[in-house]
Amino acid sequence: MAEAAFALGLSAVFLAAVFATAAIAKLLDPRGSRAAVKAFGVPDRLASAVAGGLPIAEIGIGALLLPAATRWYAAAAALGLLLAFCAGIVRVMIRGEAPDCHCFGALHSAPTGWSTLGRTGGLALLAAFLVVAGRDDTGPGISAWKADLNASEWLLLGLAAALVGIVTVGGYAVLHVMRNYGKVLVRLEKVEEQLRSAGFELEDPDDMPELGLAPGIPAPPIDLASIDGGRVSLDNLREFGNPVLLLFTSPTCGPCSHLMPTVAEWQQEHADELTVALVSSGDPDAVRSDAEAHGLANVLLDDGSQTFDAYEANGTPSAVLIGDDGTVAAWLAAGSDWIESLVAQALSGLGRTPGLPVGSELPELELKRLDGGEIPLRDAIERDSVLLFWNPGCGFCRSLHEELLAWEEAPPEWAPALLVVSAGEAVSVKAESFASEVLLDPEWKASSALGADGTPMAVLVSADGRIASSVVGGGPAVLELLGAGALAESR
Repeated sequence: MAEAAFALGLSAVFLAAVFATAAIAKLLDPRGSRAAVKAFGVPDRLASAVAGGLPIAEIGIGALLLPAATRWYAAAAALGLLLAFCAGIVRVMIRGEAPDCHCFGALHSAPTGWSTLGRTGGLALLAAFLVVAGRDDTGPGISAWKADLNASEWLLLGLAAALVGIVTVGGYAVLHVMRNYGKVLVRLEKVEEQLRSAGFELEDPDDMPELGLAPGIPAPPIDLASIDGGRVSLDNLREFGNPVLLLFTSPTCGPCSHLMPTVAEWQQEHADELTVALVSSGDPDAVRSDAEAHGLANVLLDDGSQTFDAYEANGTPSAVLIGDDGTVAAWLAAGSDWIESLVAQALSGLGRTPGLPVGSELPELELKRLDGGEIPLRDAIERDSVLLFWNPGCGFCRSLHEELLAWEEAPPEWAPALLVVSAGEAVSVKAESFASEVLLDPEWKASSALGADGTPMAVLVSADGRIASSVVGGGPAVLELLGAGALAESR
């Protein structure tokens, strides 16, 4: 078989396998597919039709890519669909949103970003190759391959098919394990609730893991280039006598990108108490671009990852707190949830408690209802309630979403109510499908007034409109507040 014809045929088979895998995975998670198309701007009245029709279209395109007679037309349809996907991805990125792409449905879903655009663009280029190079001859169809392929070409085709099979079966296996793991966690939570109600005290398993350098040892020195020019040492960062938070990050790290707005708030609001410095690997231009986009200061370039290794960091984002005495003040915090807990711990040690003081009244704010109109925040509190600060474009909100929906279906009898205060556009917030009341806070007025520096974060409010807990951050802390809030424990 001629090399060009073989390349066209192999490209068609690969593209068909990708479309078929994506379609089947979407059919396994229709609820997630509907939420995804709504998050990308499809009107509510069309969301179900689009979510149901998309996998059917993908299966059809995948099937028509295999016969030679229909391959060119299927490639043209694939190119159009992939370009539409690219346009939708660019649209949400320009708007500063990051909904889950749900590209591979139940197998894989992640916040939309550059990697999503790159993957979709690569598939579009492959479809364009079939359209342009295969205009007159798209290569042999499946029926002709048996006679035309030589041994090496059969081997290459077999390896490609095996790879697709491994990815598909492996992804399904991971999904199956994670679903069962989730069921086990739900059952364990029910057992824990029953034990607590029976008067048993359970130990808290949520202590920070002991990672990195041990607290109390002298912090390793640093000498790094700043994106502003010049060199920065640890002594420079400590010159004001404040504790220093070294945040290890990378421009190619998706969770890092979602954390950056919160980091910028820390730098602006707590500059007099805590020095936050970012130690970033990767391309300097990309690091500089991210810093400018988020208004970040103290951004240092860790060429060769020497500082990353010296502090025994294990990934990005991760952070280490250096006390005002120059020693390591706590174990390495790996991941955004633990980093936010570490910052809260640092501020608490300085006499700061996240959020308003317990017992203070809710600020006078009016927020928009999801179904229209405005309401004073105080009037939305009818009984003990958890105010959940949310953002549909936040990757950490996405990981918490299903657990919140499950909690809404069967909350404990003594649990507080849930009131969601969400940033983002109304269409994206509606797609979250919360049963609880949702108020819109696109300008972050309420979260700023109550001291919530990021999402997801939450605070307990009593029925008389007074703050009943400090602000907590991260999925586990939010769920704990909903499942065993301070008011419920006091009864």
